[in-house]
Amino acid sequence: MTIRILVVDDSPFMRKSLQKMLEEAPDLRVVATARDGIDALEKIQEHKPDIVTLDIEMPRMDGLTCLKKIMADFPMPVLMVSSLTQEGAQATLDALSLGALDFIPKESGFASLSILQIQHDLQEKVRRLATSPRFHRAGPSSSASPTHAPSTPPPPTAGAPAKPAAPPKVAPPSGTSLGSPQADLLLIGSSTGGPKALQDILPTIPANLPVACLIVQHMPSTFTKPFADRLNGLCQVHVKEAEQGEPLKAGTVYIAPGGIHMTYGARGAKGCIELSAEPVSSLHRPSVDVLFLSVAELFKGQVLAGILTGMGADGAKGMEQLKRKGAHTLAESEESCVVYGMPRAAVERGCVDVVAPLGDIPGHLRRHFHI
Repeated sequence: MTIRILVVDDSPFMRKSLQKMLEEAPDLRVVATARDGIDALEKIQEHKPDIVTLDIEMPRMDGLTCLKKIMADFPMPVLMVSSLTQEGAQATLDALSLGALDFIPKESGFASLSILQIQHDLQEKVRRLATSPRFHRAGPSSSASPTHAPSTPPPPTAGAPAKPAAPPKVAPPSGTSLGSPQADLLLIGSSTGGPKALQDILPTIPANLPVACLIVQHMPSTFTKPFADRLNGLCQVHVKEAEQGEPLKAGTVYIAPGGIHMTYGARGAKGCIELSAEPVSSLHRPSVDVLFLSVAELFKGQVLAGILTGMGADGAKGMEQLKRKGAHTLAESEESCVVYGMPRAAVERGCVDVVAPLGDIPGHLRRHFHI
């Protein structure tokens, strides 16, 4: 299948560069380019692309105004092209709140070298987002119950490849000791689509969350503090960017800083935050796996770990190890994911207790912690 793309940028150099990067992949085709938001809306009606790459700062109509109109009149996947400045971070977070699915960071000047560095990431994000379940199937029902896949999957249809065994059927938490949480630590990992998912989940958690929450969201270093500050303004719990050595406190959500790993440290009464550049071999920094594996190794209490929407498989290995240590685990279901990559990888390892659409996850968390 060929994916049809509209590239929107006020820079002729950027339009040509993005088009060249994309069309070096045989399955990607730029059907049109646009110089600003007004031009983009006209080109969308004319060419009906599968996905739009959208710059933020443009004359006549900027990217955020254009994005609002796209979501209102022509809902479709949008990938923002954003600078890594503080201002660029704020605008990109606004775009993700307005419906953009993800972003590609661009360095100052977007020189040829940086273009080559992000080409693979750009192509892969366009592929994944263009076929996102968010725009290609019915959204999740907020009243639906979390699904527990049967241990024996149905036989594959003729000619279709066999699918890996789904996680065994497990009863949902029953709340055996009312008033006492069933876990002592909450962990969440997410990537593509994660900022919006976290913005949907975290504001629903009451201020009396009886445990600390550690979150790894794949983001550049200039984005994580503005993201944490934004969430803190929306939430009843305290949300902050994690700092080296700080003790874990109940009712506080710690966002891993971009560009560095966050792990659990066993120092202090309830543990603490540890930040490190190691392991350098990790594909992502921060990494969900690195956090989960550190908790599996050092944390002595009960853990609730969740994996939300995201590309790739980060978190699956760590969740498997947490499950072996007795953790309760959940994953966002395909129907609500922007990209069903990280949750799928965990499900295929057989280490997920509950698979639920995004709209059901807040209720699951509140029941689990009796709040």
